Amino acid sequence: MTTAPADLDRSRSGSPELPGGLTFDSPNEGDGASLWRIARDSEVLDLNSPYSYLLWCRDFAATSAVARDPGGRPVGFVSGYRRPDASGTLFVWQVAVDRAQRGRGVAGALLDGLSAREARRQGDLRCLETTIERGNTASERLFTSYAARHGACLTREVLFEPAHFPEGDAHATEVLHRITLPAV
Repeated sequence: MTTAPADLDRSRSGSPELPGGLTFDSPNEGDGASLWRIARDSEVLDLNSPYSYLLWCRDFAATSAVARDPGGRPVGFVSGYRRPDASGTLFVWQVAVDRAQRGRGVAGALLDGLSAREARRQGDLRCLETTIERGNTASERLFTSYAARHGACLTREVLFEPAHFPEGDAHATEVLHRITLPAV
């Protein structure tokens, strides 16, 4: 997804442009079940327990975002948190979009909106991180295009090897993508 400069200005001002009448919002506890279903239906994310999505929507709502359809139903989300040992870093835990909304730029708009909101909220957002399993081309493209849109430096390094996981070789290598944002 390529975002026009005017769209970036809108996302920085607090009202990111989402396609097709979708709106940008923070999650609430009532969204947990919907976010779990979107993650499950993605068929690529590590699915956490439904309880964890409920807690995420309660405890990390400020560092997460949802896209809502005109009826208010979540159709996409980005979950994230500020790293405790690196407060200028927003770690993006999961990004998922309902199958019917994919290919329309929802994930990129959510990521732009969340990072802009975080920069306004705490003023010290310097880095965005995520891990991506090798072979997840859609996520690679999402974060590579985010870095390009923001004129940011993207580096990659292995964070977790299969041996780190309880199931060993059943889990793919997780590659840390670190996007260092330019000073504003």
